[in-house]
Amino acid sequence: MLSTTFITDGKGKKISAVLPIKLYQQWLDELEDLEDIRAYDKAKAKKEKPIPLRDAIQQRRKKQKA
Repeated sequence: MLSTTFITDGKGKKISAVLPIKLYQQWLDELEDLEDIRAYDKAKAKKEKPIPLRDAIQQRRKKQKA
């Protein structure tokens, strides 16, 4: 069972939640996975020709120096 404690304001309105750290970490991990999936889908939708990782890193370094 999920044990969540809510913090309320003076009127009793829930303004925050205290979650078990394991659940919080699980949600963070799942959000990171979702961000990776969305980035992949966005890149895939561009239908650009893939380039080797080594070349991508070199291009990125050149942009950072400029």
